Amino acid sequence: MTNSVSANSSSNCISIIPGWVAFDLEGTVLLWTAKKRLVGCDGHVTMSCKSTKVAPSVDFDHSCSDSVEYLTLNFGPFETVHRWRRLPPCDEFVGARRSKHTVVAYRDAIYVFGGDNGKNMLNDLLRFDVKDCSWCRAFTTGTPPAPRYHHSAVVYGSSMFVFGGYTGDIYSNSNLKNKNDLFEYKFATGQWTEWKVEGSLPVARSAHGATVYSDKLWIFAGYDGNARLNDMWTISLQDREHACWEEIEQSGEIPPSCCNFPVAVCRDKMFVFSGQSGAKITNNLFQFEFKGHMWTRIPTEHLLRGSPPPPQRRYGHTMVAFDRHLYVFGGAADNTLPNELHSYDVDSQTWEVIQPSLDSEDPLGNEMTSSQGSILMPSGRLFHAAAVIQDAMYIFGGTVDNNVRSGEMYRFQVGVCFSCYPKCTLHEDYGKLFENRQFCDVEFILGEREERVLGHIAIVTARCQWLRKKILQARDRQRQRIKQQENSEEGGEEGAGAGGPRDIPGGTRASGNQPMLEVHIREAEAQPFEVLMQFLYTDKIQYPRRGHVQDVLLIMDVYKLALSFKLSRLEQLCVQYIEASVDLQNVLSVCEQANKLQLDQLKEHCLNFVVKETHFNQVIMTKEFEHLSTPLIVEIVRRKQQPPPRVYSDQPVDIGTSLVQDMKAYLEGGGLDFCDIVLLLDGHPRPAHKAILAARSSYFEAMFRSFMPEDGQVNISIGEMVPSKQAFESMLRYIYYGDVNMPPEDSLYLFAAPYYYGFSNNRLQAYCKQNLEMNVTVENVLQILEAADKTQAWDMKKHCLHIIVHQFIKGSQTCLPRARCGPHADFMRPAVVLVSKLPNLRSLSQLLLLDIIESLASHISDKQCAEMGSDI
Repeated sequence: MTNSVSANSSSNCISIIPGWVAFDLEGTVLLWTAKKRLVGCDGHVTMSCKSTKVAPSVDFDHSCSDSVEYLTLNFGPFETVHRWRRLPPCDEFVGARRSKHTVVAYRDAIYVFGGDNGKNMLNDLLRFDVKDCSWCRAFTTGTPPAPRYHHSAVVYGSSMFVFGGYTGDIYSNSNLKNKNDLFEYKFATGQWTEWKVEGSLPVARSAHGATVYSDKLWIFAGYDGNARLNDMWTISLQDREHACWEEIEQSGEIPPSCCNFPVAVCRDKMFVFSGQSGAKITNNLFQFEFKGHMWTRIPTEHLLRGSPPPPQRRYGHTMVAFDRHLYVFGGAADNTLPNELHSYDVDSQTWEVIQPSLDSEDPLGNEMTSSQGSILMPSGRLFHAAAVIQDAMYIFGGTVDNNVRSGEMYRFQVGVCFSCYPKCTLHEDYGKLFENRQFCDVEFILGEREERVLGHIAIVTARCQWLRKKILQARDRQRQRIKQQENSEEGGEEGAGAGGPRDIPGGTRASGNQPMLEVHIREAEAQPFEVLMQFLYTDKIQYPRRGHVQDVLLIMDVYKLALSFKLSRLEQLCVQYIEASVDLQNVLSVCEQANKLQLDQLKEHCLNFVVKETHFNQVIMTKEFEHLSTPLIVEIVRRKQQPPPRVYSDQPVDIGTSLVQDMKAYLEGGGLDFCDIVLLLDGHPRPAHKAILAARSSYFEAMFRSFMPEDGQVNISIGEMVPSKQAFESMLRYIYYGDVNMPPEDSLYLFAAPYYYGFSNNRLQAYCKQNLEMNVTVENVLQILEAADKTQAWDMKKHCLHIIVHQFIKGSQTCLPRARCGPHADFMRPAVVLVSKLPNLRSLSQLLLLDIIESLASHISDKQCAEMGSDI
């Protein structure tokens, strides 16, 4: 089959159909997945290719910088990831320093409205151009909102909407009141217009949260001058003439009444983090479902997830959303003004503290470091405001130390692409493997009723040592039965085998020559064991209805199994759920069950809950208390009369190992006894596990389902290219436990792997792309040159030769470009390591050495040639 592709010679990029490679001369390379041949010229590229098919179930994330149709590499210049940059401050003649204001982003500008300067409330509108880094007063006409602070501002269409806030004269402390008015500012005309809305109105408020979703403005909580609120109102912004306010009936775990908190919309949900809520102030993160009007408090399982804890409780902070992340900065936290930047991943439900790069800079290009060499980040502040434009977050103003108002503007570069990598699907892929029950090779027979649950030896033995021992015992018994069934010693030896990769019994294999392995577990019932298996595959459990007695008792049974099977991580998950679910209605049932199962930690929690001053009278008046066993009643009464002393332990909690840690250990040798497939790389065998490969790759899943090789061996290639052994091991690490760290030369081999092998998304491809763009250095350029030559990535090879030529001899002052942004682009320091001194130079092939010599001859002068000769 022959296909063609063309590019206009004046363009800097070439469209390409999967299976091809093309390149231009401006530092862009397009990679391929199949064999190709150049047959055209004159500004047009034509290629013939052998097509490569992929399973249609592959779901590539086209919001990422590249889908497989356009595999484009840009060799810089790049803005440093996680870089703070101090931008020009707002001059006093343009606008006052301020706090309690709002900022919104529209196109390439930041708009600042209102706030206070420490003496007066403001109602001016300032504009900051992010391209020119310049300040001005925005053009306005009509009557603006009265001076105010703690209002809200959002963008809808080509307008900004301002709602509520606190107005009056703070200098004389007169006419101070909250507002519930709504104003529109049109960016195109500068016109201010007040919306006059008939009917019910939200109570006047300030320090509330506001956002736009589904063509509506949503208002939540705030302060009405007497009390904090937690009501929600919405109004359509499509038609001013017919707009009316509507109060939303909320359900679920509604946040407490609060004010001075931020809201952000991500993944079609609204998030609220911390804020001022009186004695109830916490660092909880809540999410609101717009469709069902349901609130959920997101559990903080940071210990179990191996991630940092949430930011400490605070108010007056900012939170912005982009892609799947929320970014929290500043605020007042227990009488401190922290300046760390926290990031929350909505998909994985984990927090992390973002570490800024060491080369953050001020407007003149000077590095933002203190005399001690530490990074000079924006100082801690509260009542500032933040917005996102493209791949950066902008922070303006706020109150800093000593109640001083700030006029500073900071820009934080999150990355080349602002958190746009597709999420890791490792847990979801393994979860689907368990749900679909494909390629199961073990059957657990549970309890006295002998209920059956299917599973996969590879996953179970990687996650649970107790079950691993059970499986080994069952396998030995099965082999003994096979021996007994053989009528000759020779046949028995062949049946038992030598413990190699194809000697593992399994009932659903394509060969069908061995029965399903059966494992009896008398101490487990099917329902809690299913929940335990779900944890083994996904590292989490789907929590049932919180507080429902039967569901809590189910998780208690799971907890009992976790103790028996020594699954510390699952123990902690169960304890978290049960303790959070105990309430006045179920505490006695939970306590009695904990006493029966000898779960002392949970029993202790229940007893302490019962004897609380606010709980005791209500609990003992229930019918459940009348039917409680006598020993428990006595224990409750005695505890109420004489509470035991509190025992504090400084021993760290054993949180066990994660799915990623277990699968890493399994790949590195822990799973060798359970391999059931052999991958051949250029004739060299690499034992592996079918279930894991099938869970992560639709290519392997289809092969094992329909075209399983009879000899149990699979040749490995990417298209018609055989990757290096090092690159192949990098791909296995990605398959087994989602690791994307690899040398840049491996990325050349694996760029097309997500497409060819049918991974769930193109996460690996996105990381390969960044790796190639950002990490070609003098130290690794020779390895990348070899990989580029082998994979025929001609423009990458040209890029490597360019680096080699300019960093070959001492005295070269050529710098490698890095910065992408604005007039303050910076450069990497000249490389200390010289290419001519690299040991790998002598191991290059003769043809590559000739390429280097030819490039040197084309780019250096006679004087430099003499210097190079004397140097060598």
